Amino acid sequence: MKILYKYKFVILPLVVLSLQSCFVAKDYEQPEIINEENFRTDNLPQDSITMADVSWREMFTDPILQQHIDEALKNNIDIRVALQQILAANAYLKQGKAGYLPSLTGNASVTHNELSSNSQFGSLFSSLDQYEVSADLSWEADIWGKIRSNKRAYEATYLQTVAAHQAVKTALISSVASSYYQLLSLDEQKKVTEETIKNREKSLETNKALKVAGSITEVGVKQTEAQLYTAQAILIDLNNQIRLLENTMSILLGKEPTSINRATLKEQEINTELKTGVPAQLLRNRPDVINAEYALVNAFELTNVARANFYPSLTLTATGGFQSLDLGNLFDTNSLFATIIGGLTQPIFNKRQIKTQFEVAEVQQEQARLQFRKAFLNATKEVSDALYNYEASTDKIEVKQKEFDAYDTATNFSQELLNNGLANYLEVLTARENALNSKLDLITAKYSQLNSIVSLYEALGGGWQ
Repeated sequence: MKILYKYKFVILPLVVLSLQSCFVAKDYEQPEIINEENFRTDNLPQDSITMADVSWREMFTDPILQQHIDEALKNNIDIRVALQQILAANAYLKQGKAGYLPSLTGNASVTHNELSSNSQFGSLFSSLDQYEVSADLSWEADIWGKIRSNKRAYEATYLQTVAAHQAVKTALISSVASSYYQLLSLDEQKKVTEETIKNREKSLETNKALKVAGSITEVGVKQTEAQLYTAQAILIDLNNQIRLLENTMSILLGKEPTSINRATLKEQEINTELKTGVPAQLLRNRPDVINAEYALVNAFELTNVARANFYPSLTLTATGGFQSLDLGNLFDTNSLFATIIGGLTQPIFNKRQIKTQFEVAEVQQEQARLQFRKAFLNATKEVSDALYNYEASTDKIEVKQKEFDAYDTATNFSQELLNNGLANYLEVLTARENALNSKLDLITAKYSQLNSIVSLYEALGGGWQ
């Protein structure tokens, strides 16, 4: 019997450990979501080098733009909100780390009872006072890994907020750079339009003289006048767009709407080599993809918690302190009391609540996995889109430059022919209008090229490092 009694202390822990090995919380493994064959980067080399690893200070060399980005990172409201979310998640993370510790509660009470004369002690006492100072301690053993999974879920939530902050930072840098380049393109278009207005004012005076000389009719003069008004209307629209964009960029910088200091479009150069790296690097560099994976980790660990609720919980509770009928003797050694309880609680029937929680947790985990997959697919699309936009804008610049040169030459030739009475005024008007539109389109194409590089940098997850 003594031998069996001794073996109980050996067998019982072994049984608990064997059960734990069967039902312990599972470890997270990253799902396979990458199909490199469908990663459309065409002729760009896919190696371990990616432009996402380049600092935004090296990427955007314009010192004025660098100042704007630096100001935005310090003052932008979305950035500051994201930082507050990190602080809140960090508080929950500390709570999760404290899950292994026992709970300790202090109590102090005074109880006064008026006893009935017919009660058990009523014949002895008419009233009874009791004073108590005590502490309650409770602790749960993490047999099934529930506390550990809760801790990991809090860690994943915290890292989600960090990734969300990084995503806001990446998007902010991209927005500031894109808005800045757009402002420069509008400035360039404004400059071209103002020069066009000056030229058309001179042409209007020339055509009035030609009308007096009988070379053209009043129709030709009015057509030239209408073209002048068209250019003036374009200038009004450009000035309005510039003001609105300055207001938008001011908000990005975290300040009231004001004018934005800037350089010129011709001064902008991005010398960073366009390298996308391998698809797996999107999982490491894209903050939104990282955020989506931590959401999956959180759901995975909460599923572990829901699974652990099916199994018994081992708890230890203890209460101790001083208890006395006389306040003067409250802290006497004879007033000491203590209670220790070890308990094993097994859910049996609770209206299907535990099973429902587990099933919902599994569904939410699958939803998180699908969102993770969607985030990665969206990232690959944005990379591919940016590459195609860059290629298209680069080709378009070359074509638009040729187009403008042709229209500009045609304008000069047709004006000379008109001055010598050898051309129709409609030819001159058409050539002028086409030349202006072509020049404006050329500037837009140059902006699109710069913006596509910014978009590619953001799509690859650059800027937050």
